[in-house]
Amino acid sequence: MPENDVIERARRDAQEGKSPSTQAGEFVREEIEHVRQGKHGARSPKQAIAIGLSKARRAGINLPPPKGSQSSRKVRRRAERDLSKGRSGRRKPSAKRSHATSNALRRESRSAASHAALSRQAKSSARKRGPSSWRRAAARAARTRRT
Repeated sequence: MPENDVIERARRDAQEGKSPSTQAGEFVREEIEHVRQGKHGARSPKQAIAIGLSKARRAGINLPPPKGSQSSRKVRRRAERDLSKGRSGRRKPSAKRSHATSNALRRESRSAASHAALSRQAKSSARKRGPSSWRRAAARAARTRRT
């Protein structure tokens, strides 16, 4: 369950008209922080990010499932399920399943949230996107600068 201040920050982002991925970033940030604090671990930075995105979808952030050949059918279907859970009412999660997930994550390493690991993940993710994507991102960043 995400903390209330995280949900509040995401809600503020939504009110300011920021994109769903920006709103979901709050949940990912929280998840990385949990790994760093030692609440649980993660097998990789990608897993920590995926957990954060799943929590965001279930909290009602309108983040569409990934499209294209980059993600497997299983991942897309899971994201669709998370999205529909977020849109429907809240139901109490299975305690047995919740404990099993927490215990499994506790056994994982904490190094997935290290500065170096996150940097590697960001670079590899950026490499997959083409030059036109880089230009668009740079143009968007330039528009936010003060004149």
